[in-house]
Amino acid sequence: MSQTLVLLKKGNKSALLAAIVNTVIAIIKGAAYLFTGNVAMFAETMHSLGDAANQFFVFLGSALSKKSPTDRFPAGFGRLVHLVLLGAVLIVGIMSYETIIEGYHHIVDPAKSEGFLLVVLVLLAAVILEAFVLYKAMKEIVHEADLEAKGFAVIPKSLANFKKGKPATRLVFLEDSVATLGGLLALVAVIISRYTSFHEAEGIASILIGIMMFFVVGKVFLDNAAGVLGEADEYMEQKIGDIAMADPGVKDIQEVTVIKEGEDLHVELEVEIDPRITVAQADDIKDRLEKRIRDERGVTEVTIEFDEDDGVKTWSSHKDIDIVREGKARE
Repeated sequence: MSQTLVLLKKGNKSALLAAIVNTVIAIIKGAAYLFTGNVAMFAETMHSLGDAANQFFVFLGSALSKKSPTDRFPAGFGRLVHLVLLGAVLIVGIMSYETIIEGYHHIVDPAKSEGFLLVVLVLLAAVILEAFVLYKAMKEIVHEADLEAKGFAVIPKSLANFKKGKPATRLVFLEDSVATLGGLLALVAVIISRYTSFHEAEGIASILIGIMMFFVVGKVFLDNAAGVLGEADEYMEQKIGDIAMADPGVKDIQEVTVIKEGEDLHVELEVEIDPRITVAQADDIKDRLEKRIRDERGVTEVTIEFDEDDGVKTWSSHKDIDIVREGKARE
């Protein structure tokens, strides 16, 4: 039990905060829907329920992925967060379908909703809370990208460095971006339905919210399918290769591979050295390289192999200009 609590403390804080806030929002929206029968409120209730469940599972997955390797799973549990996220998007997918179907029914048979003031107040409160969680996720992305920003400067920096955030943080960012936009869309639809005869607006808003939810499902699925398979980090491969080449004992690099294991990076490096040096000197090179590479953020495992120098230079420190530019933006 104590080990479980220790792991839970290591879970993604943005996901936990988002799960709690969205649970509260879902309860409030659900109550408002029961009182008013407003279809836009139904869409928002389903959206918040899906987000809350999704983010809670994300928190659990990010925590359990920190579990230490075992004899049965010597590579550790880093990819578990991706598996959990793949399962979690199924929940959002089901909610998306129900939201679109309900919206379609309202367009076919539109009806004026009751409780206008209650619906508006609930939606306004929900938008404010969801925007707060979104801002927290933005700050977390900036932090995970090793950058600093305060106030409104957090917004452009988080957008520019979205890919550098952890999988769980990126999910919270996506879901609450859609949730905030969906809340505003529902609010506009409710106002249109109230002051015009165009009652189908609420049904259209419900369908649009469902489509946005499906967008999140697709984006999260593609990102985490790559994570489950073991996605390479090309920027870190380039950076670690340059680090190795900066060591005076390294003559060339045959291969460098950096695999993302959830939030961790596993490095495999094969370098060429002078065949005339002693075993002790080679061991010193290995120790230096391992220490320098482990200093990089996220690196948890380093495997280094040696081969004799063949006199043919193969490593290039500028083999992909896009990767180099991305690295400069990160730093």
